[in-house]
Amino acid sequence: MINILDKNTIDQIAAGEVVERPASAVKELVENALDAGATAVTVELKDGGIGLIRVTDNGCGIDKDEIRVAFYRHATSKIKTAEDLINVSSLGFRGEALSSIASVAKVEVLTKKDDAFIGTRYVIEGGEEKTLEEAGCPDGTTFLVRDLFYNTPVRRKFLKSSVTETGYVAELLEKLALSEPFVSFKLISNGKVILHTTGNGKIQDIFLELYGAETARALLEINAEDEERGIKLTGVIAKPHVTRGTRGLESFFVNTRYVRCNTLKAAVEDGYKGFLMGHNYPVCALYLSLPYECVDVNVHPSKLELKFTDSEAIYDLAYNVVRDTLSGKNMIVKASLSEEPDQKEIKKENEKRLNETHIPEPFEIKKPVTPVGQEIKKPVSPVMQEIKNPVTPLVRETKEDLTPQALPWEEPENTVKEEPVNPVSDEPTTPVREQPIIITDVVQTELPPDIYRDHKKEFRIVGQVLKTYWIIEMDNTVYMIDQHAAHEKVLYEKTMRYLRTKTEMPTQAIMPAEILSLSIREAQVLNENIDVFLNMGFEISEFGGSDFKLTGIPADLVDVDLHDLFSEILSSMLSERDHKNPDVLTERIATMSCKAAVKGNNELSFAEAKALIESMFELEDPYHCPHGRPTTISFSKSELEKKFKRIV
Repeated sequence: MINILDKNTIDQIAAGEVVERPASAVKELVENALDAGATAVTVELKDGGIGLIRVTDNGCGIDKDEIRVAFYRHATSKIKTAEDLINVSSLGFRGEALSSIASVAKVEVLTKKDDAFIGTRYVIEGGEEKTLEEAGCPDGTTFLVRDLFYNTPVRRKFLKSSVTETGYVAELLEKLALSEPFVSFKLISNGKVILHTTGNGKIQDIFLELYGAETARALLEINAEDEERGIKLTGVIAKPHVTRGTRGLESFFVNTRYVRCNTLKAAVEDGYKGFLMGHNYPVCALYLSLPYECVDVNVHPSKLELKFTDSEAIYDLAYNVVRDTLSGKNMIVKASLSEEPDQKEIKKENEKRLNETHIPEPFEIKKPVTPVGQEIKKPVSPVMQEIKNPVTPLVRETKEDLTPQALPWEEPENTVKEEPVNPVSDEPTTPVREQPIIITDVVQTELPPDIYRDHKKEFRIVGQVLKTYWIIEMDNTVYMIDQHAAHEKVLYEKTMRYLRTKTEMPTQAIMPAEILSLSIREAQVLNENIDVFLNMGFEISEFGGSDFKLTGIPADLVDVDLHDLFSEILSSMLSERDHKNPDVLTERIATMSCKAAVKGNNELSFAEAKALIESMFELEDPYHCPHGRPTTISFSKSELEKKFKRIV
């Protein structure tokens, strides 16, 4: 028997697609606030958002005559026809969010437009209207969502603890703060302020507020453009010494919308290959701008996934700019001899200061209005200078008392500063969104001289310790070099240089010849890529069936187990999505050839160490071995003097 479902059941099914947990409801409500032109948004939670979600903004508000319609299914001010989907510029457009939330919660709305004399209060519970009346309230909109999933106990049973649900909301607001740097976001949980951004438009300040001073110091600017296709990529990536064990700090934004973008994710992670160790992931915030007709955002209920018409061009643009940015920078890791501050204590101290500081509600913050005909000026981007103290008290005053956190960036004197100007859109539902301000030349504290870029300078080899590390002195800085990582990188670059120049690598004969017995699949892959092996300096030929005869190996491969070497190379080829890709194969083979590098616990003579270091001077990237481990760390003279109490 075929049943026609009633409205309540239909709404709850639809709500299951849009509202998975409190963070889903917060996402939809905050995105509506941003589409309404808000410059400040406050989110308050009780019990992780299960008991209460309050979202307050200073946007344009909702007209009394339209508030009831806003809760109808597929009612939206963002689009009118299917053709409008091609050029969607707003964050929300499906018209399902309010209807879905109202069907599984008790919702109250207080809203007032700028030009209205009085506001409106609207109450709807479980999809049923309860109250629509006039009410005194400030400009903007406040949503109160109580008892989420009160009428769907099965869904409520599968929610996590209140702490975990709060964490999901905090993570969401971090992404929204990065996507909208000119908007101030505040998150309150059970009466405590746990997150607050300034909304000053500076991407480094947001990283500082969200992820700490070390991460903010390590940011490098990304800026690339494909003029022919109208694609532009901006943002920041962190130096390789700042990583995470998950992809949680990889943030991608397409036309200001936060998305899970596999194309950009693959491009960035491939660009970091050779700079990061395995199972480590980069920190980045990348902003992709492209014509609206080149991207489809209508492929996921939560609008977190999208499709591009030319994914390959976007991949190439992102991969190349990441690779180029990392290749030209000083990547020597500064090792501190001081005791590391307790990060938990720092977090507690910062939360305490946030809660002791008055942070205005969004309706207390007036949006600047641009006079008709006056050109909108973007904020000037001052050059951020050295961070003096990562634990600087996070309190400072501004003329709007908007910023609860004092940012420990020291700005140069005589810098012309302008207040951020938020453009007033002709249509409040699709406001103009400005790109974040990327501030370049962030200087690391006591950044050591780059011995590999300044290789004309004299250095002194002090000696070897633990039969693994070489100590070098230069320019009031002490360097320690890992002999295995260094030799590994020298051999890798040497091999890659042969491949890039298509120069035949020297071969050494082996006697007697090695017979390699392979599986059918391994033999097939080897046959398809035999030219790659020959160019690498191997002499190999078929020996019947799935057996191959190896009569020569690259001259640099000394004391290497050939069976293990070939097994690893072929296994890596089999695991690649496209084993016919010559770039992938040569990178794999070159990495495997690094097994010939001198190991730790091997004593080298001073002459051998000097030759190794001088070889590193000639490398394009001497800072990391092919697996991403650092080759060199440094200790400044002042750090040593502090440790010995010569200076305080």
